[in-house]
Amino acid sequence: MLRRAAFAALSVSLLATAACTPITTYSGFQAIEANPKDVKVGEDSKSSVRGRLGSPSATSTFDPNVWFYIDQVKETVAFRKPVTTRRDVTAIKFDKDSEQVVSVDQLSLKDGKVIAFNGRETPTRGRELTIIEQLIGSVGRGGMLPNSDEGVPGSRPGDRR
Repeated sequence: MLRRAAFAALSVSLLATAACTPITTYSGFQAIEANPKDVKVGEDSKSSVRGRLGSPSATSTFDPNVWFYIDQVKETVAFRKPVTTRRDVTAIKFDKDSEQVVSVDQLSLKDGKVIAFNGRETPTRGRELTIIEQLIGSVGRGGMLPNSDEGVPGSRPGDRR
């Protein structure tokens, strides 16, 4: 009897521990054969970088000669929000004319900045209707009654909609 109780307690503790194990999610650029850190300034060009690393994760909005290779790791524990545990961004800048690599910058999660979004909403004109006002508000507007709009511009004689 004591042996069964110990086995049950051990099983419950193992299940509880397994339930709190974080689920790891990898997204973005995954370096398999080549690493963006291995790009050489002055030696590599756009075509060699694209051939070795593939298409970039993103390009700069204002300068198409800046490529970004981004990868990140998120962990989710049980029902909590996912937490980004690692983010690596490699920014490769090319010369506009010769298409040679000018600089390779490494950025991590520490280099990121938290942006405070404004949660306020712009109010709309008019007033908000309750559900009852919306349901009752369409009663009597004539959806079932015949139209007597003869003589109204845009209507044809004898036309009943």
